[in-house]
Amino acid sequence: MKITTTAFAASIALGLVAGAAHAADAKPAMEKCYGIAKAGQNDCAAGAGTSCAGTQKVDYQGNSWKLVKAGTCTATKTPKGNGSLTSR
Repeated sequence: MKITTTAFAASIALGLVAGAAHAADAKPAMEKCYGIAKAGQNDCAAGAGTSCAGTQKVDYQGNSWKLVKAGTCTATKTPKGNGSLTSR
């Protein structure tokens, strides 16, 4: 009886681990979208005048980027136009 209980507990644990691994794989694909970040909200390595995340000084700076869900960048509207997949 003890072996059965242990085996059952082990199978439950393995199922939970497999479920967690599958959930991690379900993250949406992301892409860099240039020119959509507001000042201080860019992601890392923005370009000249910035060193990393949050260092952008002006809104919608063309050489700074944010990660967005793949396929949504160029449809993102800003006062300076739409987002771009390349630095401007």
